Amino acid sequence: MSAEHQIAHFLRELGSQDPDRRTAAAKGLGRTGRPEHAAALVGAAGDPDPRVRAAAAHGLGRLGERQAGPGVLVRLMGDPQPEVRRGASLAALRLGLDDRPATEAYARLLRDPDRHLRINALTALTALGTPGDPVALVESLGDADSAVWGRAHSLVYRLRDVPAVRAEVVRTAREGTGAARARALEMLPARCTERLLDSLLAGLRDPSAQVRTAVVRRLLATGPGPAADALAVALDGERDPETAAWLLVALGRWNDPRALGPAVRWLGDPVAGPRAARALGGIRTEAAAEELRTALDDRALPGLTRAAAAVAIGESGAWDAVWWLLPLLDDADADLRGGALDGLGTLIDDGLRPWERHAVAWALAAHLADGHDVWRTRNALAGLAQALPAVRRLADRASHGEVRAAALSLLDPDGTTGDLRRFVRGLDDPYEAVRYHAALGLTRWAETSTGPLPDTARVSARLTVLTSDASPRLRQAATDALDALGPAAGAASGRRPRP
Repeated sequence: MSAEHQIAHFLRELGSQDPDRRTAAAKGLGRTGRPEHAAALVGAAGDPDPRVRAAAAHGLGRLGERQAGPGVLVRLMGDPQPEVRRGASLAALRLGLDDRPATEAYARLLRDPDRHLRINALTALTALGTPGDPVALVESLGDADSAVWGRAHSLVYRLRDVPAVRAEVVRTAREGTGAARARALEMLPARCTERLLDSLLAGLRDPSAQVRTAVVRRLLATGPGPAADALAVALDGERDPETAAWLLVALGRWNDPRALGPAVRWLGDPVAGPRAARALGGIRTEAAAEELRTALDDRALPGLTRAAAAVAIGESGAWDAVWWLLPLLDDADADLRGGALDGLGTLIDDGLRPWERHAVAWALAAHLADGHDVWRTRNALAGLAQALPAVRRLADRASHGEVRAAALSLLDPDGTTGDLRRFVRGLDDPYEAVRYHAALGLTRWAETSTGPLPDTARVSARLTVLTSDASPRLRQAATDALDALGPAAGAASGRRPRP
């Protein structure tokens, strides 16, 4: 059957008594018809059967006839049946309808009970670059469907400088409800906090935990002051772990001793516990320090909470911090070992006492040699000169390639000729990470040394080979090393220097 015969068949079928045949005809006409057939679909848009109306709307969008469809599609976007509204909104989106009636219809759909229609409306308004209805748009921030509120969030952010949108975001942040208020609070710039302060303090009693959390996070930026008293009172009565965690973060950061009791109570909670431990570290009193030591020794607590206690003990710089943390390097709990490493790293950064340096260096080097927590251990060791002899031995002899790579990354390129030789040898290592860190080490050496590179030709030739390695990061590191080594290396390798 030719296209003309098909079209003629569909036009006849639109007058059938059977709604299934009328529906099929409207679909077929939209698929095979031409713009001049839009009038027939406009007529079908008034059909008593919603399936026919939906098919007619879809067909109008397929025909691409902007002149025939706008009024009908806008009317169908208010149809009682969601399938009709859905078809009409998609057709209007396909046709790119952008007049005022279409925009107002999209705005009404922002509150439609059908999630697909809310998504269609936001997609259309985003394409048009208009809020439609600022109140309904900002309300959409509280939608339970992430596909809806995510699109609304993007559009609100894009239109944040439109006065009506900005005013509605501020109003919602001040007096809105639930997730919409919480997300509006998160969107406002910090300069708005002062004028919202009264509503923020009242928001600490909001029935929504999401709002309370958003309020605390915003008040956190204000620093201690009037907010501290309100947060301390709120913490005493808080029952939501996430909100309590942020209250503890704030009061701990402000060294507020009123957080002590609540922090101890929340230590056993898997959500709030880690931040309760960090809050205890921020209080910096002997009572708080004793609670941290107790938490560190309490195997009933979650591993992440004990790890946070280890970090807090390291940050405290207490006289016995090193001796509390070193034994934890052998613990079976990986989270706790990680916390101990981070705590020791902080102590090293802040400066160990003379009698602590060798003990920490030996323990961390031994831990690195075991191949556990390799890069976390490497980060803790950075800057600890007393560990360099052991680190050099690991760079030379460690059986684990990752350990050799970590050891090479710790070596000082300006330290000894032996370290330079280690970088050169590392270029031939079978393990990619070792070759990568060897190339990085040569770059560091070239940037800090004024002496000649021994056996320049061989090193440059090897680096040139590595510029074609399968590893992208190794190719880049080798290229950077050749550039850092300068024209002599480039000439020796037969490679042109970068312009």
